[in-house]
Amino acid sequence: MNIRKLVLFPLLAAAALAGCRKSGGEVVIGIAGPLEKPNGRSMKLAAQMAADEINARGGIGGRHVRLEFGDDEGDASKAIEVAKKLRENPAVVAVVGHVNSAASLKAATIYNAVNNDSVGGSPVVQISPASSSPQLTGAGDWTFRICPTDLEFSPALARWAARLGRRRAAVLYANDDYGQGVMATFADAFGRGGGAVVSRDPFLPAVYSDAGALDPYLQRAFRRGADALVIGGQAPEGIKIIAAARRLGFTGPILGSDGLTGVKDGGAVAEGVYVSSAFLPDRPAPKAQQFVQSYRERFRELPDHRGAMTYDVIYMLKDAIENAGTGRRQIRDYVAGIGMGRAAFEGVSGTIKFDRNGDVVGKEVAVGMVRNGQLVTAR
Repeated sequence: MNIRKLVLFPLLAAAALAGCRKSGGEVVIGIAGPLEKPNGRSMKLAAQMAADEINARGGIGGRHVRLEFGDDEGDASKAIEVAKKLRENPAVVAVVGHVNSAASLKAATIYNAVNNDSVGGSPVVQISPASSSPQLTGAGDWTFRICPTDLEFSPALARWAARLGRRRAAVLYANDDYGQGVMATFADAFGRGGGAVVSRDPFLPAVYSDAGALDPYLQRAFRRGADALVIGGQAPEGIKIIAAARRLGFTGPILGSDGLTGVKDGGAVAEGVYVSSAFLPDRPAPKAQQFVQSYRERFRELPDHRGAMTYDVIYMLKDAIENAGTGRRQIRDYVAGIGMGRAAFEGVSGTIKFDRNGDVVGKEVAVGMVRNGQLVTAR
């Protein structure tokens, strides 16, 4: 055997072993959110669909994608527990989550923690598909989101209310980070457009047990001449507020930010309600329609913005891992470069690129309307 063959054989053997290492094992991605609640359902289903599609095509670099689910129940304190569990699992290379803004903010303190004896493992990238509170901006170098903030959602509602000829709005908002953000940003945008907020009232989950608990707030708003009602909260409480307003005789438009997406399932009372969103299932882009069709065929329902954006994050992480490897720092640095010297990611929800704070840049915001039980683009 000549010298060239003696040298070549070990090189080929090493390459073969490297290939085996690359294709073996799993890629584990954490999925954190209110997975068994209505506002987490689409997230969970879309994540599984994306992982199944990737695995059917050979995985990531030959490695099977496995999802590690963490149910925070939409509760900020439980989000901390979920974040610790995911961070301390060395197999988890990235986390998609959380959904609720308050949960994402609390979890971010765990994912970003450095030199903290109470948290094990190294920092891990957190990419939220749906947390819109402005407070999440700059939460840490390891925290990103691909949805717009309330600074973009609420002005879209304010412009739509003005387009409908409304000038006096009442705002009912959940007394949490999300609801407070909707209230403040809507009031600012509406005021700059020449409108006035005639009442702004916070509410707590405890009031939902009493169907008439919010009546005094609504009646006062209507006495003050409110010609539009804005709700800053999630769909379950939103449906009750809408029903109360209609029962009291309010016939004007009712509007809400992205948390209100699930009102489409509220029956006849929800018909005609306007909701701002970063993704609507009738988005005409071919990639979006292919996603919607596949999702509907598999689950017999339509995805919401949380599902579409979770799907995008999974595929964005696939690109990051294929190009940078499975190290947590490498994945984080790759994601941080998207739009910052690295090409933007084109997803089913549109173009995704980040600024230096981890916020998505230039994400489109649409206004939808509930029509026949579906949320479609308002015309």
